[in-house]
Amino acid sequence: MIVARKLYVPAAPRGDDRPEAGGAAAPSFAHRDSSRAEFWDERFASAFMPWDAAGVPQALRDFVASEGAPRATLIPGCGAAYEAAWLDAQGWPVRAIDFSPVAVASAQAQLGSRASLVEQADFFTFTPPFALDVVYERAFLCALPRTLWQDYARRMAQLLPQGARLAGFFFLRDTPKGPPFGIAPDALDALLAKDFVCETNRLLDDSVPVFAGAEHWMVWRRR
Repeated sequence: MIVARKLYVPAAPRGDDRPEAGGAAAPSFAHRDSSRAEFWDERFASAFMPWDAAGVPQALRDFVASEGAPRATLIPGCGAAYEAAWLDAQGWPVRAIDFSPVAVASAQAQLGSRASLVEQADFFTFTPPFALDVVYERAFLCALPRTLWQDYARRMAQLLPQGARLAGFFFLRDTPKGPPFGIAPDALDALLAKDFVCETNRLLDDSVPVFAGAEHWMVWRRR
């Protein structure tokens, strides 16, 4: 099983040939299957990353500040991995993975002395080096084709023990095409509620444009 990385186009029903807001065509890419590493390699190599917030989101900062102790965390589909470096600086055990070698090389170069926090791996087969308290979701589910969503939910349930949490950002808009592959709220509940209970659901007002008006900070606790 292979795992996809983050979104690449604004939330619209056209593919990556959609003209951008200013009327200029988006870059022309050879790969259109977001379940393939080559898809993401192309976009990282071209520095075409409109999902990239270029920093650590405030909602994650608030979540970490609310915790009484460090939590061992996995970041799947980590991309630039800003959060991995920041979590490590807070004393949190963290491992960030991505299956795109170009994304991993870029993240490792950016992290410098913390490069070892990031490795190339497939989320569906990866075994973390420590027991997990948190999986941090950052535009990962919406990067996956819908055919992999059940596998996503199953693997999250396998990785997280009872009481551990799936926490992060979810794109709650039912988009016909993608990535980003948005999901309706009731569909997300159907996907996760068997093994998780939702403890936090908050609409955000500081999203990057591709997610504006539909990005929620959510915390799901493992049953």
